[in-house]
Amino acid sequence: MVSPARTARYVFVALTVTLSVAVTSSCAQESGNNTDVAQQGYQSGDGSITTWSPQERREPVTLTGTDYAGEPVDTSVQQGGIVVLNTWYAACPPCRAEADDLLQVATDRADDGVTLLGINRHDDAGTAQAFEREHSVTWPSINDADGAATATLSGVVPVKAVPTTVILDREGRVAARVLGEVDASTLNGLIDDVLDESA
Repeated sequence: MVSPARTARYVFVALTVTLSVAVTSSCAQESGNNTDVAQQGYQSGDGSITTWSPQERREPVTLTGTDYAGEPVDTSVQQGGIVVLNTWYAACPPCRAEADDLLQVATDRADDGVTLLGINRHDDAGTAQAFEREHSVTWPSINDADGAATATLSGVVPVKAVPTTVILDREGRVAARVLGEVDASTLNGLIDDVLDESA
């Protein structure tokens, strides 16, 4: 027979474990609601896709900055084509996993007027460029250490995870967003939908 004292101890341990799990769960949920992912480290999205019809889209987004080679970047130069924005950093597991798919899209869709642009808040030039060499990245990334590009984008569409991929239509307006890792098939389908609008 279990003594009352031992029973009380079991109950105390069970309550402590339950409380610890509840607190941990609450922190995870709170961090998921924070759009400033750069201060949280790695946070993965669920792959959810949101699209906006042309009538629902807000004003054009213009991102400016400098890439890791020191060259200026300005998305307004690409208006008239489709721009695919992708937030990433080198130590992010899904960023590494999707890199080959992004390269496939960048290569296959260049003749369709599709350009890619990365946004990186985390890495210094050496780390970012090593990732770009490793994955044969052919598109520039804004060195967004000051968070200006991310803030501009977040002002129009929530960017709650890294990676997040956003498609801008020919006018520079947000047409679609993928939270989390994206594959080539999904991205090509979203691009096709935007291209078909102007067909």
